[in-house]
Amino acid sequence: PEVINGRTHKATVVDLSPWVEYEFRVVASNSVGIGEPSRPSALLKTKAAVPVVAPTNIGGGGGSRSELVITWEPVSEELQNGEGFGYVVMFRPLGSTTWTKAVVASVESSKYIYRNESITPLSPFEVKVGVYNNEGEGTLSSISIIYSGEDEPQMAPAGASALSVSAAAVEVSWLPIPWNRHTGRVLGYEVRGW
Repeated sequence: PEVINGRTHKATVVDLSPWVEYEFRVVASNSVGIGEPSRPSALLKTKAAVPVVAPTNIGGGGGSRSELVITWEPVSEELQNGEGFGYVVMFRPLGSTTWTKAVVASVESSKYIYRNESITPLSPFEVKVGVYNNEGEGTLSSISIIYSGEDEPQMAPAGASALSVSAAAVEVSWLPIPWNRHTGRVLGYEVRGW
């Protein structure tokens, strides 16, 4: 810290974080050395301010059909800058000019799920997440692209055939289902026999 003239009995401490409790001590010094510190002052909390740190690691995707799942890393308590802290989630279909805005009032939240039957599977959305507290709205994250949930496959595999390989085994083969932008990836197949 800055050394203060010996005839001064008051100082302003700057660059403190908003809405944080501090205590202070004073130490006297001269050409011989530094003395013992004073007893700590009473705890003093700085005033609240609008939050300035946006959530990080904006992601999501997955979920069910007609869902847009948005996730983020929560902002730590020391960066919330005041009471009434929460998140502002903004999203729009890629290419749209109108943002949809949702408020998530829980401090611990790290996920928001938007459900709407009009969302087509695997649709890209522009997403940004911001913060607010009782002092006002703060910073928004940069835009991330997140895809809505996939749909179940709409067609069965074609060309199924079976070949007996032994008394206890049959090899079953089929043509794969082609990738479909609206239903998404095929993660696996189920083979049934009777």
